[in-house]
Amino acid sequence: MKLTDFKALTFDCYGTLIDWESGMIQGLKPLTRRVGKNLSRNEILEAHARHESSQQLQTPAKNYRDLLPIVYKRLAEEWGVAVNWGECVAYGRTVKDWPAFSDSAGALQYLKTHYKIVILSNVDNESFAGSNEKLQVGFDAIYTAEDCGSYKPSDRNFEYMIKKLKTLGIQKHEVLHTAESMFHDHGPANKHGLASCWIYRRYDQAGFGATMDPGQMPKYDFRFNSMADLAKAHQEDLRKQS
Repeated sequence: MKLTDFKALTFDCYGTLIDWESGMIQGLKPLTRRVGKNLSRNEILEAHARHESSQQLQTPAKNYRDLLPIVYKRLAEEWGVAVNWGECVAYGRTVKDWPAFSDSAGALQYLKTHYKIVILSNVDNESFAGSNEKLQVGFDAIYTAEDCGSYKPSDRNFEYMIKKLKTLGIQKHEVLHTAESMFHDHGPANKHGLASCWIYRRYDQAGFGATMDPGQMPKYDFRFNSMADLAKAHQEDLRKQS
């Protein structure tokens, strides 16, 4: 299997293209600086993952910008900090400010010259619009949790994407699903028969950070530590063919 075998790259956004962990840490500072004990970065991210995943199961049709305030409220309760709802809502509006990884825009711009590029993200359309400005590329399609009415790893999101891609002339075997999260993306990709590429942003860190532990590790077809490495590997495949 080669990178050049595919017609479309479907991307998770947050954690893969956008540095959501740094965005979360920054956005949660009004809360974490009032906690009565020192919390490590991973402790904050893992607690966020637990509450976010739980809430996504409870309210799958709620927009991400409206779900995050509930996560903020649950974190405050867990850490024994009193917060008002306005503060919770403000956190939900920080998604548009979360930074892109430094290599995302350049790699996407290169890859778009060789593939259809598509987003499949656990986000609402308004929040993604802010992130898309940072990615500086025009995606061929954008499928959000708001569009699907559910959150990954739900089958519904992947079924929606596969069905919509067919309207663009893209069949399942022509898709390489590209993502960081084993829990949200690679597990469901295995289940739905999609080839997958792991962008292992956390290669130098312990644990799973802002994503849930997937349990048994899913399979993947390619692994790179960055989007830049993916773009370089594609260039190398082209050189070998020439």
